[in-house]
Order: sequence, then C-alpha cells, then structure tokens
Amino acid sequence: METETTDQPNPPETVDAKCIMCHVYFGFSEVEELRPAWEKLLQAVPSATIFSTWEWLSSWWHAFGDKRQPLFFTALDSEGSLIGLAPLYLESHRTLLGTRLKLLRMMGDGTGDSDNLDLPVLPGYEQTFVSAFLDYLKQHARSWNFARFNTLPDDTPTAAALAAALTERRWVWFQEQKPGTVIDLPNDWETFRKQLSYNERGQLGKYTRRAERNYKVTVRKCDSETQLQSDLAVFFDLHRRRWEAVGKPGSFRLPARRNFYKELSSLILSRQWLDVWMLELDGKPVASEFDVRYRNTVYSLQVGNDPEHSADRVGYVLRGYILQQLIREGLHRYDFMGGGESYKERWASRVRSYNNIAFGRPRTRGSCYLLVLHRAIEAKEWVRRHAPVRIWSVLHFIRVQVKKIRRR
Repeated sequence: METETTDQPNPPETVDAKCIMCHVYFGFSEVEELRPAWEKLLQAVPSATIFSTWEWLSSWWHAFGDKRQPLFFTALDSEGSLIGLAPLYLESHRTLLGTRLKLLRMMGDGTGDSDNLDLPVLPGYEQTFVSAFLDYLKQHARSWNFARFNTLPDDTPTAAALAAALTERRWVWFQEQKPGTVIDLPNDWETFRKQLSYNERGQLGKYTRRAERNYKVTVRKCDSETQLQSDLAVFFDLHRRRWEAVGKPGSFRLPARRNFYKELSSLILSRQWLDVWMLELDGKPVASEFDVRYRNTVYSLQVGNDPEHSADRVGYVLRGYILQQLIREGLHRYDFMGGGESYKERWASRVRSYNNIAFGRPRTRGSCYLLVLHRAIEAKEWVRRHAPVRIWSVLHFIRVQVKKIRRR
C-alpha cells in the first residue's frame, strides 16, 4: 500500500495545536480499515450527507469504478484520529482537440447519480486540511492535470476553505453555481398545505380524493430484505414505462445503474436510510419513488409512474402522501437535489446553490485547458446574449452535430 505522509502547519486557533499526518490510499479495499473512523468523522460534521458515506460511495464505485483510479486523501491528528477525508478518483479526460488529460474528481461524480458531494473535515480543521491536500497535489503534479469538484453544498465550509486557498496560492480556478431545490418541512401537515399556492392546494386535494374515491388506495414503504428485490423490480419497470411513454429510455437502461441501486439498497435498508415508496390502486402498483434519508433530510432520487394512470396523476398523489408521512415523523427537509424545475417550485420549495469548482496549478496543461474552456464559455454567453436567435440556433445545431460525430 502506497502512502504519503506530510507534517503540516498548526491548525487554526479554534482547535488545539496539533500536527496532522496525511496518508493517501490508491485502492478502495485499502481504506476498509477506516470505516469506523469514517463514520465517526461524518457524525461530527454538521453538513455531512449520505453522499459522503461509505455505503453510498462503495456502491457507486463497484458499479461505475471501471477504468477509474481511486485516490483517498486522509488526514489524522497526532493521536491517530481521522480529521479529514477526500474520496477522489482519476480518469482520462478527452479535450475538444482530442488530447488526453488526467482529471481529478470527487468520488460519486461523473454519472449523474450524486449531489451534495463533499470533502468531510472535522470543524475547525478545514484550512489545515485543504492546505495539506493542495501541498500533496503540488508535490505530485505529474499524476494529475486539473480537477473538477462538483455539487459541493452551499453550506459546507470546506468549499470556502478550498476557494480561499486556491486564491492565496494563485492557482487557476473557476467557480460556478448550479441550482438545487429543497422543501423545508414544517411541524404539521396543515401548515405545509397553507404554504402551497391556493391552486396547488386545490389540485393536491382534488387528485388525492379522486384516487381514494375510485380505487382502494394503498401507500407502503419497503421495510424488509425479502420484499426489497421485488419492489426494486417494480420500481425499475415503472421508471422505464414512464420514460418510454415520452420516447426516452430512462436512467435504468444501464445495467451499472441498476446494480448501483441494488447494492446501495441492501446496504442502507438495515440502517433505515432507504425509502422505496409504492402507491397501489386496487392492489396494482402504479407509482413508486426511490428516496434515501440521512439525519433529518430525505433525498428524492428517482420516480416511476404507470403511464396508463397518467390522468390520475399518481406520482403527484404519491408525493403528497410521502410528504405528509415525513412531516408526521418529524423530518426537517425534503431535498429534490439538483435543478430548479417548475414542478419542484410548486411544492413550496426554495432554491439553493451547489458550487462547482475547477482548478489547476499555474502554467500547466491543465490550467491552460481550463483558461481556454472558460474563455469559450464566456464567448458562448456573449453570442447567446447578442447574436440574433436564428444565428444562435444554427451554431447550436452545428455543436450538436459535432458531438454526434465524436461519439461514433
């Protein structure tokens, strides 16, 4: 097992002055011994989410880790306690010119399955950890060209520490914000209903009453391992049918994604982190929602609906039942994850931000690529704002065609 050890400057004044030791692991199996310390660290990080847990990342890695190189950067204090963790991986990135660069990403990113990715660090050690991490990247500059850390939550202090350190070191870096949507759940259902618009409140009541009048309505959640596999099969099928009805294949056409959800579900069911909901009308499953929960937040990942019951708006009705149950249990947030689609806003949600940070060392191939990419994005936005709509449409068509050619 290869490791790197580096003594770092004293931590901030808010913590006891201690040296830290930094170790880097290049295999997922090598960090197996860190699982108890990993979980203890997350318990001490207020902003930690399920997307930084061993269960999530190991399941993701087993499904999508092929042709990627894992890299775990860890920091321990002088007593051997884990104070920071960066689960990462390296992959080959093809530029627009066809050249290959080594891209460093956060584990879980790159497949569209994870949001709220983070570098969990014990409060008070963020600056020390980030400094040690960037020192490591500087010392091993040949192993990577540039980095992209996507979907960092807006409330994580590690992202702020990273941005400050990159600025201080004068590395090339860019940050963009992407929207996410979350519902802050009140203490009771009636308060939540009053937060909805008058029209939305009426629609939810109308379709719920219609379902209860016309069918025997059953809403249940998977709560046993024996039931799990059959419920997942129903969920995959409903998801597929929902998207095929609009001419698209759906996310679970990929065997890797189905395997990811199956392994993840088995790992987190016993921890009561899994919410696979099913709405049945007269005993027939017509809508399903796959959610995960961590602490006081439920994250909505995927839904599936029977297109034969589209007029009954079964997915909409199911979400109403789910929110009512979550409020009854005392949950604080229902997170729609990335995107600010209008249907999410109708549920009295608020828009939050994710931070995407890309960076590279000065005067390197990676930083030059980032600079060119940034200038291209700026030029594209200028054209979008100033060019006639017809010209913009032609340029967009050419770009789409070039992408199709490159995929062949």
